[in-house]
Amino acid sequence: MARSGVLAERLRLVSALVVFSVAWSLCAPAFADPQPPTAQDRRIAQIVTKLLERDHLTEHPLDDEISERCLTTFLKSLDPWKLYFYQSDVDRFMSRRHELDDLARSRRFDEFLGFAYQVFGTLMERIDQRAQMVEELVAMDHDFTVDEEIVRDPDLVRYPQNEDEARERWRKLIKYDLLTLKLEGIEGEEAVTKLRSRYQSRFRRAHQTDREELLEIYLTAMTTAFDPHTAYMSPDTLENFNIVMRLQLEGIGAALQSVDGETVVKEIIPGGAADKNGRLKVKDRIVGVGEGEQGEIEDVVNMKLKNVVKRIRGARGTIVRLEVVSDDSPERKTIQIKRDKIELKDSEARGKVFEEGRKPDGEPYKIGVIDLPSFYMDMSGASRGVPNYKSSTVDVEKIVRDFRAKGVDAIVLDLRQNGGGSLTEAVNLTGLFVEEEGVVVQVKGAGRQEVYSAPPRAKSLRELEDRYHSKFVLDPEGCWSGPLVVLTSKFSASASEILAGAIQDYRRGLIVGDRATHGKGTVQSLVDLGRQIFDLPNVRDEYGALKITQQRFYRPSGASTQNRGVLADVELPSLTTHLDVAEADLDYPVAFHQVRPLEFKKLDRVDETISDRLSYLSSQRRQESEDFQEVLQDIDRYLERKERKTVTLNEAKFMAEMEDLNADKEEKETIEQMSDPSDNGIERNYYLDEALAITADYLKLMNDMPAN
Repeated sequence: MARSGVLAERLRLVSALVVFSVAWSLCAPAFADPQPPTAQDRRIAQIVTKLLERDHLTEHPLDDEISERCLTTFLKSLDPWKLYFYQSDVDRFMSRRHELDDLARSRRFDEFLGFAYQVFGTLMERIDQRAQMVEELVAMDHDFTVDEEIVRDPDLVRYPQNEDEARERWRKLIKYDLLTLKLEGIEGEEAVTKLRSRYQSRFRRAHQTDREELLEIYLTAMTTAFDPHTAYMSPDTLENFNIVMRLQLEGIGAALQSVDGETVVKEIIPGGAADKNGRLKVKDRIVGVGEGEQGEIEDVVNMKLKNVVKRIRGARGTIVRLEVVSDDSPERKTIQIKRDKIELKDSEARGKVFEEGRKPDGEPYKIGVIDLPSFYMDMSGASRGVPNYKSSTVDVEKIVRDFRAKGVDAIVLDLRQNGGGSLTEAVNLTGLFVEEEGVVVQVKGAGRQEVYSAPPRAKSLRELEDRYHSKFVLDPEGCWSGPLVVLTSKFSASASEILAGAIQDYRRGLIVGDRATHGKGTVQSLVDLGRQIFDLPNVRDEYGALKITQQRFYRPSGASTQNRGVLADVELPSLTTHLDVAEADLDYPVAFHQVRPLEFKKLDRVDETISDRLSYLSSQRRQESEDFQEVLQDIDRYLERKERKTVTLNEAKFMAEMEDLNADKEEKETIEQMSDPSDNGIERNYYLDEALAITADYLKLMNDMPAN
């Protein structure tokens, strides 16, 4: 069983920023008529429920409370904006809210899974009804001069009582969509055509969901009734999870996205097969996929994105043929690409040296910045002793060695985009900055407690060469004992909080950023269900996995970060501080807890006097910064809008409100970039400039400390 933290749930966090527009744009779920549950589905459901009762941290029984939570979450997953089900449908489903646990405990999994299919069947019936309704509503004339509003908080929306109420809900939604298209410069017949195509595409994709996807949605509704991070992962989801953790896959090296039913090339990964081939371009639309040099090309228009991706991925050295339409030509062209191993370099740790401030001798300080998007590790490679398996610790070691060679005066470790990852990597990487074999984190659950300490430093070249096949050791040349600043945000979660909490407890470095980190203080284990059922490795991928919360982690001081996070020593104003995206904002989070502190040696590189002084100097600079003053204005506007629960559908008023919203467009783009680490590298902006200035101030204070 490999331990893993939660990966960054970045898209969910970003959607909370643009609360309304994103939610409405994604309101049509992709659900369909899958095949009935199989014996394999029943076995999966049985082992998942067994593991939840036996191994979950909270030891919560599978009872009526869990059953009701499960059903509530399932309905929310299927129809988040209450656009499809009638209230009578929901009342009928909820009448059985205390039965699901009984069915699971008594192993009546045909009925347990059958109920999900009943709910799903009703959903499909309602979706088909809405499809006919929407076709009429898109074509009708809309009056944009009347004063009417649409509710933008899904918790305040109620299910329609009848067809008339459903029609009114959709009429307003279509009116809103037409207004947003007009903002993009699309109006009149072009807007109607585009909107009709968009809805038709969504409804068509609704008929492509298979039983595997429905099983994942349903079982995850039950697992998240225990806590937000316990989830059933289907074989496809598990494969994607492993790709992210090892930062490697085999395919053509192109990031794809679905746009109104078409598969569009979003990005060409540098150094990948498509990049070397040179013919596939960003914005190209993939309309067909063929296997090998002679295989028939299958039409993939309106095919679900994950199914298109599965057809394009394949073993290294094999051929895939893509039928493509480009923006500059309506003619279809066929591109033959040989698949290759793809290293996801944009998600790796990366470093860059900046100059900031002045030393007493007049020379600028050299400050090395390390951007670490996640604590990644090729778990399979590590367990099999594969040489040079992917490791965030090893990558950061290399960067630190380079920084030392360049004579940097301080290091800034940027964890603002880091949503977590491997617990092992978090412990090992913390060891680069704390004393040798010092305690990093306590992990406790199921009546036992473990203490994880930093790895030892290598004493010989042989130790370094053996690091992948024996106890992990650190390269002393890759460790850093100088001044350290850690940048955090509300997006920094799990493994990020382990590192930041240890650095703060040791008083080893300075925590700079949002008021607090995300607040995820639980540890998940990844359980391969096939191995649990058959104890045979060759069937593991067919059954997926259960990511289950089994332990809490605690800082060396004994405090958990659960629901509280790590508080910044120097807080910088940011819109993310005010978003409802922390652990405490999720459904059914595990409660805060603390244990007795461990003995460890504080390094006293930071105290309240230093952090107070640095906060004061930073606030003085920010008062003179137009960028930070705009951030404060953005925060005020956001908090004001957050109190408003509706959006006007009067065109004049709508456009005026949107013009005001555009004032904080740059901040929104910054948040969206934080959700996607595949940007163009580490670049200076107002925020990083201030972090570098704080680091330079910190260096000056440390230089002055002996004299004081």
